[in-house]
Amino acid sequence: MGWRDRFGLRRSKKQGRINRFDREAEDSDVAALVQFAKSRVGVEFYVEPETFATDTTAVAVATNGEWIRRRVGAPSVIRKVAHDLALPVYDVQIVGYPQRMRDWTQRNKRGLQSE
Repeated sequence: MGWRDRFGLRRSKKQGRINRFDREAEDSDVAALVQFAKSRVGVEFYVEPETFATDTTAVAVATNGEWIRRRVGAPSVIRKVAHDLALPVYDVQIVGYPQRMRDWTQRNKRGLQSE
């Protein structure tokens, strides 16, 4: 496992590299994606790469464009979830985000700003 110093750095002993994450993925993150997928129609998953600040994330997008983003830890996690739910999963760096997601965000922008 890794360690944390007073600056919030995490060192992976296996890989000898340092990453700075706001927090790592938890079971509740994956559970939220599963619950979203089971409660909406036409959900697709989009895997987002790990960055210096954030662990690997996945976005679940419904047919109407509603979406959520959660940490998943690794692309293999969301690929297994998608397989188990018989839902498609895409690499966002290859296919990009669906237009319906951008449209939904634009329609709901006021509500998102007040939260």
